[in-house]
Amino acid sequence: MTTDTTPAPGTTPALTVEDVPRLVAELTLEEKASLCSGQDFWHTQAVERLGIPAVMVTDGPHGLRKQAGATDHVGLNESVPATCFPPAAGLGSTWDPELIWRVGEALGTETRANEVAVLLGPGVNMKRSPLCGRNFEYLAEDPFLAGELAAPLVEGIQSKGVGTSLKHFAANNQETDRMRVDAQVDERTLREIYLPAFEKVVTRAQPWTVMCAYNKVNGTYASQHPWLLTEVLRDEWGFEGLVVSDWGAVDDRVAGVKAGLDLEMPSSGGLNDARIVEAVRSGHLSEADLDRAVTRVLTVVARSQAALAAPGEFDAEAHHALAQEAATRAAVLLKNEGGVLPLSGDALGDVVVVGEMARTPRYQGAGSSQVNPTRLVSALDALAERGLDVPFMPGYRLPEAEGKQGQDHPDDELRAEAVEAAAGKTAVVFLGLPAIDESEGYDREHMDLPASHTALLREVSAAAERVIVVLSNGSAITVAGWQDQADAILETWLGGQAGGSATVALLLGDAAPSGRLAESIPVRLEDVPAQLNFPGENGVVRYGEGIFIGYRGLDATRAEVSYPFGHGLTYTTFGFSDLAVDVAEVTEQTAADDVVVRVALTVTNTGEREGVAVPQLYVGRPASTVARAPRELRGFARVSLAPGASERVELALTRRDLSHWDTLTHAWVVEPGALEVAVGASSRDLPLKATVELAAPALPRPLHRYSTIGEWRDQPEAWAALREKLGGFAELFEADSPDPAMAAFLVEMPVIKVPMMGMASSLSIDDFETLLARFGRP
Repeated sequence: MTTDTTPAPGTTPALTVEDVPRLVAELTLEEKASLCSGQDFWHTQAVERLGIPAVMVTDGPHGLRKQAGATDHVGLNESVPATCFPPAAGLGSTWDPELIWRVGEALGTETRANEVAVLLGPGVNMKRSPLCGRNFEYLAEDPFLAGELAAPLVEGIQSKGVGTSLKHFAANNQETDRMRVDAQVDERTLREIYLPAFEKVVTRAQPWTVMCAYNKVNGTYASQHPWLLTEVLRDEWGFEGLVVSDWGAVDDRVAGVKAGLDLEMPSSGGLNDARIVEAVRSGHLSEADLDRAVTRVLTVVARSQAALAAPGEFDAEAHHALAQEAATRAAVLLKNEGGVLPLSGDALGDVVVVGEMARTPRYQGAGSSQVNPTRLVSALDALAERGLDVPFMPGYRLPEAEGKQGQDHPDDELRAEAVEAAAGKTAVVFLGLPAIDESEGYDREHMDLPASHTALLREVSAAAERVIVVLSNGSAITVAGWQDQADAILETWLGGQAGGSATVALLLGDAAPSGRLAESIPVRLEDVPAQLNFPGENGVVRYGEGIFIGYRGLDATRAEVSYPFGHGLTYTTFGFSDLAVDVAEVTEQTAADDVVVRVALTVTNTGEREGVAVPQLYVGRPASTVARAPRELRGFARVSLAPGASERVELALTRRDLSHWDTLTHAWVVEPGALEVAVGASSRDLPLKATVELAAPALPRPLHRYSTIGEWRDQPEAWAALREKLGGFAELFEADSPDPAMAAFLVEMPVIKVPMMGMASSLSIDDFETLLARFGRP
């Protein structure tokens, strides 16, 4: 994975990283300030006097969106043709880091070929609620999975000498009131859920830029949040690149420079440049802070020059083929009763295709990420390319299909025609969410398919011999109300420009489904814990569910799900066996990335055709002293096996994988005690389980003024000293307590209350203060 930054023969980069210190010294104050904001919507500022060029950044993340005409940011003006890969909702469901690296490499090639310096993506925000209108741009509801997939995507893109922009940092998990909402998130939840994917990508792949979010985090705008942008991102994680604002996310530009926001986009028309100059001259902003931001901006400009000097070309056909491969691996076979899929033989000659989305595909999300594809293949196109003349009925009206044959007819008429055509046949019914139902800028109001789609399915299923549903959507939808009307359900997400070809290949068995759900499909929206606090009110959204998002919350409440996180069928079956778990002791010397637990298992293809298994490793802490989800994903693999073949799979867990964030010490700690290791096909299909004892230092629990009797008792030396002062009262809390019920009633009482309430005459307030000074912190 080398970085190709070699200029073409005879070309010289306009600027090198070595030039940056000299240029910063030669810039005027006004020029420095100008470099901290854009020249326009998509370009950084140039300083011609010193030979500093402007470079272009532009939207991604699933394809290049370089607008050919006037810039408008929201995608109304046509962009240059580029390969439209499946958006993140689909890429996340591949569980395939190697494939995603290759997609990233292709994206980097196209970014470079179009003389763009930075592609704005990927997005690693968590899918806190299925209603978030931008979920199609995010990889998963699980931070481990999101990080494992986003890191190779960044590496692949940047291997071509162009940059990425990891976004949106941080806690940007809704579109409602997104430009000003205050996301109030507790410390542990931030550390365990909303920051780890960012951390993994930064520490493993070093994206050139990180994009700050619009929203506030615990009362402070992300664009001027020193804890996020400097203490965590740079001081803890070692981020070396540039922090750029989301477009229009700046609140107080001077505060942003101080906090670590280097580049404001788009241009403020000179407004904030003047404020920076005035702040430096008045002493409210140090020129050293400004120089730091300018240095980072110029470094990114310099890093891009070699690639821009030799942009090259890209192979549109090869990238289209890769887009088809990605769409094929992204699709998740949710249900396949009776092995109705794949279609072949007599069944193939008896097929009718129903649903406008087969002709007018929903292949990407709405908003700033819309790509102008180099080609677009619908499912009907793909069938025709194979010479298959399959009857088609639109079945419902679709806004984006306006003007196409039949779309001027009412839904009930279209539905009746479809039912007649499907009678006694195998009906492949294409359903999904129209573009208006999910988009950047606003959230969904429900998780349901349009009524016209479910009515079509209901009536077709009553008439057809077999029903196969093909779904197109960018986020989870409810299936509980209609899934019994389908023999098979294939979730294709938003398939990109080659999604139609991928769908047909899967339906006909040329390829076997290998996708797994990166987000749970609940029975009801009301079962999702986040919905108690989504999307907030009066400018505030409280993440009251804490760490219990996605499968964590659904598992903790034991809510029934339609399909669990990690689920996905294929055209064969797999067995998991021979689990072995090897555990090492965690000591003070064990580093965060040291392996502590090694897990091995055997995966066997027990079916009759080749297929891909995705064994998933989850861990749980059944006797934990802190709130925990029943299980959390900590490892996975993709294994392609021929019929009857077996493979031994090994997965490793590091100290960090086994840690939780301790809010007393503000650090990652490993809790000693029972560790449950479970491996299987999804978060709720875990046939292999083992419980082992994890040896680790006792969790630090410093005694303080309000520590309880029980907490003092847990520390032998401190308890011995306190017991001596408590006299006979201490006997109540010994193993042979004369009154266990009373002991249970009082053990949670803070020790300081004992002298205050006169419960042990031998312990005075002064005695307590002396003991606290000796064993705890005041």
